[in-house]
Amino acid sequence: MYFKKYEMPNKFHSNGKLLLTGEYVVLDGAKALAVPTKFGQSMEVSRGKSSSISWKSLNEKDEIWFQDELYLLENGQFRSEQNNEVSNSLKNILQEAFLLNPNFFNGKIGVDITTKLEFPQNWGLGSSSTLISNIAEWLKIDAYKVLENTFGGSGYDLACAKANAPISYQLTTSGRQVRNQNFDPSFKTNLFFVHLKRKQNSRDAIAHYRQQNKQQLSEAVRVVSQITDELLRCKSLADFENLMDEHEKIISSVIQIPPIKKQLFPDFSRSLKSLGGWGGDFILATGGKSEQEYFIKKGFHTILGYDEMVKFES
Repeated sequence: MYFKKYEMPNKFHSNGKLLLTGEYVVLDGAKALAVPTKFGQSMEVSRGKSSSISWKSLNEKDEIWFQDELYLLENGQFRSEQNNEVSNSLKNILQEAFLLNPNFFNGKIGVDITTKLEFPQNWGLGSSSTLISNIAEWLKIDAYKVLENTFGGSGYDLACAKANAPISYQLTTSGRQVRNQNFDPSFKTNLFFVHLKRKQNSRDAIAHYRQQNKQQLSEAVRVVSQITDELLRCKSLADFENLMDEHEKIISSVIQIPPIKKQLFPDFSRSLKSLGGWGGDFILATGGKSEQEYFIKKGFHTILGYDEMVKFES
């Protein structure tokens, strides 16, 4: 009967995420603006026929992109039939989950788990964070502890995983502060996301940030927090663009990397902003159809409007 406790409900879902402000400096206490996405990841759990955890991961086209069998050893460790980065990451997540809830698997009653992504893997919307969130919900454990002991990071992505609208996120001395925000700007039809056709590894981005000179970090944290507050109150596209540009200059100074506009799109007429780890995944751009055509002509065809991307339930 032990498995019954975790069997129902047997399907879980978590949202993807995008960090609109506070990239990198959110790790050091800056107030960030983040949005859950309409694209996420589901996970279905059922009782298995073998004594293993039988794992299958589907992509957005319902194709199997990863499959493995995991076995619980007498020493409390997991062994898998695969030996690659994905399998090792999964073992680490399950190991942390087992430490927090040793009752979820006894190595005798099998478990079948199928996950399904709703976005291409290279979009960078949080395949790992949505997985951790789903596992944590299933086993009723602390997702933030699992994240801390596996991938690391600020945890804003886990906050987005269960949010129904944009949030502000801040790490403080008294703990993380997560607040729902009514960020639904009147000019949102002039905001769109462009995929750069390359994947940024968040762990590598964080490691790079940690190596930078932090002499002016406290001032950057203060100003970025202020920009986040001003963006939440912003009423005009022009003011929004000015704040985006200012944010780009500050983060560029902190991490010593040129802004994405200067790197790749110096002739773009409006504003651009990197999201999350600089150098990959999506960027936020302003403008209309002509500005979107600019990116299409340069070979960037994955473009989503604000309402197409952002989950917002009033």
